[in-house]
Amino acid sequence: MTDTPFFQRTTLPNGLRVLTSSMPHTRSVSLSIYVGTGSRYERDGEAGISHFLEHLLFKGTERWPTAKELSETIDGVGGIMNAGTDREYTVYYIKVASPHMRLALDVLIDIIRRPLLDAAEMEKERGVILEELAMVADSPPQIADLLLDSILFPDNPLGRDIAGTPASVNGIDRDMVVRYMGAQYVPNSVVISVAGNVTHEEIVETISAAMSDWLRGAPAGWLPVDGTRASQRFALHYKTTEQAHVSLAVPALRMNHPDRHALSFLSVILGEGMSSRLFMELREKRGLVYDVHTFVAHFLDTGAFNIYTGVDPKNAVEALQLTLGELEKLRSEGVSEAELTKARELSKGRLLLRMEDSRNVSGWIGAQELLLEKVRSIDDAVAEMDAVTLEDLNRVAREIIDPAKAHLAVVGPYRSEKRFAGLLPS
Repeated sequence: MTDTPFFQRTTLPNGLRVLTSSMPHTRSVSLSIYVGTGSRYERDGEAGISHFLEHLLFKGTERWPTAKELSETIDGVGGIMNAGTDREYTVYYIKVASPHMRLALDVLIDIIRRPLLDAAEMEKERGVILEELAMVADSPPQIADLLLDSILFPDNPLGRDIAGTPASVNGIDRDMVVRYMGAQYVPNSVVISVAGNVTHEEIVETISAAMSDWLRGAPAGWLPVDGTRASQRFALHYKTTEQAHVSLAVPALRMNHPDRHALSFLSVILGEGMSSRLFMELREKRGLVYDVHTFVAHFLDTGAFNIYTGVDPKNAVEALQLTLGELEKLRSEGVSEAELTKARELSKGRLLLRMEDSRNVSGWIGAQELLLEKVRSIDDAVAEMDAVTLEDLNRVAREIIDPAKAHLAVVGPYRSEKRFAGLLPS
């Protein structure tokens, strides 16, 4: 067991890792189970199976055999229960008042260890997931993001919807789900993280008693990006919309890259908030758009720096040209010390405010342990942000924010690529 002021860790004999962060000033406790599987672990024929399984685990367990009984157990004590499937992990979590910690832990353990995986419930849930995919197909911004991923990460699970496709979801049967869960849901690929008014010893003792019979396994690994530059840089999807939805991205940094904070600061400066460069140029100065924003995505071996704009179709070319101009300006002219200070303080403030919530602390320690096998404290992260220099920021801008490496996806009422052809610099 390793002790730090921020968290404690114990690894059980079967490889299950238990992390706790004591927050004695809170009246809540948040419990998360992180499983080392997600859409990056799926082969084409099973696309969406991680997400399908996540849905099924809430449809009944040995102790709580229906979805209603499961949800009422947590609802009845004022708690919150949910889950999420990502590309590199699946997480199940519950937040309750501290006196109900043991009940929440019992529910989470039963979901993971003793789900019924009922065939009839699976067919009903298949319909729910197909409706979820249909909802995405009706959302132009989400179509644009998925289209962009498909050209940014071709021939890789990163390039497809986490939930799969209608064809792949229809092809998943119960035997596939049972096999997949048996292979991937093993203790040596699981982290349980707990934050709140708890003691580490109590949590470890309870989990050890409930999970010591869970046998190690040999789960499949995730599918890496091969590193070759994608040949296709532009994709267009015709849809009769009132707005054009323009998504632009450049390949970026893996999640533990030493320049990740510098890149996130550049995102703040360029397109996060009402005083960012893109917002001021495209909306405030020119009145071209309602929404323009940037965000950074980090994965285990790669990443992306993304820009999204929703714009009147007749103004899409102008908005894109201005956006590319701002990228080039960022590279050639750099940023000011004042912009760095503002981005740093905004980023630190966001983090510090989030960490007052036990759910966010549980997620912070659990996700880092699962993905990186190392947990930084909040003070560590703040110190890393404070260490970023203006020279770092400008160097990363020159290396990463390169319009010649940009990929573009457009969704809107365009039947021809002609107006966008040639806009991306080579």
